[in-house]
Amino acid sequence: MIGDLLKALGQMGDPRFRGTLLRGIGLTVLLLLAVYAGFLWLVNWLLPDTMALPLIGEVAWVDDIASGASVLLLLVASVFLMVPVASAFTGFFLDDVTDAVEARHYPRLTPAPRLGLLASLGEASRFFAVIVVGNLLALALYLAFPPIAPFVFVGLNGYLLGREYFQLIASRRLGREGARRMRRRYGLRIWLAGILMALPLTVPVVNLLIPVLGAATFTHLYHRLAATSG
Repeated sequence: MIGDLLKALGQMGDPRFRGTLLRGIGLTVLLLLAVYAGFLWLVNWLLPDTMALPLIGEVAWVDDIASGASVLLLLVASVFLMVPVASAFTGFFLDDVTDAVEARHYPRLTPAPRLGLLASLGEASRFFAVIVVGNLLALALYLAFPPIAPFVFVGLNGYLLGREYFQLIASRRLGREGARRMRRRYGLRIWLAGILMALPLTVPVVNLLIPVLGAATFTHLYHRLAATSG
């Protein structure tokens, strides 16, 4: 697995990698700005410029205070949303990364069928939903048991990232059912590879590399396991 990761890191300078990474980050930033603009509009629409509070009297600039607080809220939310949103957008361009890996390291393979637009949209949406819902469900554990929160975060996201990336990549050559069977067979190895991807998730900027790095790493992992299974 470390070898798979090192091969992926060694190809990060590939123009197709850079293009996918820049598109994913650009679309992610645009989406977060759109969400913030919509939230800011809603705050200004719901809250008046002044508000009368008991025992205090009239308080001015309520909406400005709320708008300032919303900036902090966006910064906090972006830490949690950046990776799943970037992963979802990268799902649109997954074929570019996987094709680049296979062309360089597995040139004897015939090109795998590429996902169509609707299939890419469906897979990207599912990927986003799985990661977000999984972490929302684990939020209670994070809050109830703070000391174990880092371990739960890494273990959970390692499982989710491993499951989704391997399923997406293996499906290109085995179909959904074939990929699911292979994923069950090598579940522990896939989970450990996912943990390697989950460890940098909390590091700003570095976490933005994970969607592309994950796609490349799991492409190598898939081909290595496929060769082992004969």
